[in-house]
Amino acid sequence: MSVAIRTSVTVPLRFPDGYEAVAQVTTFTGLADGKEHLALQFGPATETPLVRLHSECLTGDVFGSQRCDCGPQLREAAERISQTGGYLLYLRQEGRGIGLYAKLDAYALQDAGLDTYEANRALGHLDDERDYTAAAQMLSVLGATTVDLLTNNPDKPHQLRTHGMAIREVLPTRVYASAANVRYLQAKVEHTRHTIDLPLAG
Repeated sequence: MSVAIRTSVTVPLRFPDGYEAVAQVTTFTGLADGKEHLALQFGPATETPLVRLHSECLTGDVFGSQRCDCGPQLREAAERISQTGGYLLYLRQEGRGIGLYAKLDAYALQDAGLDTYEANRALGHLDDERDYTAAAQMLSVLGATTVDLLTNNPDKPHQLRTHGMAIREVLPTRVYASAANVRYLQAKVEHTRHTIDLPLAG
């Protein structure tokens, strides 16, 4: 089945801090992984849209968990994309692709001393099981062939380029470090070379 747009509807959004934005929310058929990913278009149409690939994080996006930086990154992306024009792809890849229950199992192992990647491996998973084939398909159907990418993760531009997407510029998100997540963020810097400028300890 070829990839196509299934539905596109306008949804007004209001974030917990009061920030409001209007998104054109698009669904798809024929995506490679068969999952129900969403594309949220914010702001004006532009030749080179700003794009954020945001993996679903129920604990951070919905419940405001401080063990990660996902919720603040989602909020930042909505505002920055609204200003410049582009897409936030909300990808159903909980826990770097291992699922919600396994992510919470990994949290328990982290409480016992493992870092986020060691915990994944202890559960029999890879460090990161996400595949961005569907993301590239979504962007292609939306007509975005060259994009600016909002991410700290070097694997995202690498995978998109592998699927034929042109990346003009990679822009980091702001840093959302706290006592509850600094060890998690440090592991991302050390293991997968995320561009997170963490504050010096001490």
